[in-house]
Amino acid sequence: MAATIIDGQAVADRMRAAIKDEAGAFAAQHGYPPGLGVVLVGDDPASAQYVRMKRRACEAAGMASFASILPASGTQEEVDNAVRVLNDDPHVHGILVQLPLPPQIDEERILRLVSLNKDVDGFHPENIGLLAMKGRDPLFTPATPTGCMVLLREAGANLEGANAVVLGRSNIVGMPIALMLMKANATVTMCHSRTRDLPGVVRGADVLIAAIGRPNFVKGDWLKPGVTVIDVGTNKVDDPSDPRGYRFVGDVDFEAALPVAGAITKVPGGVGPMTITMLMANTLKAARRIAG
Repeated sequence: MAATIIDGQAVADRMRAAIKDEAGAFAAQHGYPPGLGVVLVGDDPASAQYVRMKRRACEAAGMASFASILPASGTQEEVDNAVRVLNDDPHVHGILVQLPLPPQIDEERILRLVSLNKDVDGFHPENIGLLAMKGRDPLFTPATPTGCMVLLREAGANLEGANAVVLGRSNIVGMPIALMLMKANATVTMCHSRTRDLPGVVRGADVLIAAIGRPNFVKGDWLKPGVTVIDVGTNKVDDPSDPRGYRFVGDVDFEAALPVAGAITKVPGGVGPMTITMLMANTLKAARRIAG
């Protein structure tokens, strides 16, 4: 039997409709909408496109969008000041600093500078620290891992005592999702480039989170029958049969996984739409906290 396809776009659309209603109610009560401020440094096309997508999604949901765009040559002081301006603006409830930053910018300093109450990306060291602590909860959790957790719930995955394997240990996805899975009482194994017998480790997973950025890396025979797969990877590969000359695939060989997995996200249309949706949800949450 083929795996159930976890449709992240459908889940995101449903959530965005609710967020739009709630943002409208907030604006009616306070006289202004929830606001998201974005800091983008540099001219990386992928980052710029992602920022445009976030701004469009917020505006479609009735939220205000603010942007501070700095050149790749931007100085530490200029980026610091851009964050401070957003911190001080009462109409900005959430702040997103688009990562990665150019090498001359101290990333940790910038993330610390974002007001804890406006840290809708969930990357402030204090929020990450609270996420790692037993019995403590951060104000916000990172958008992509949070979206993964929502999709796991949608798929009906039983995380209590489950063996969860996370491929990738980035600060943006791998590490936070591992911490969130542990909070859900899963038994978590984090894998990376130095992991021995990676296929063997993956075969023990009841839940697999793939976030390493390598196209079709996980093969079908690596998977345990019935595993729930959340594929975070979005990899551009050449495809002469596509009018664009390319297409996007995940970190998991989707066609090979279909007859084995119990449920799997598609790429595109799986985790991607959830990331921006959770960012909007965090912005609404921040607006309520700040406005009272």
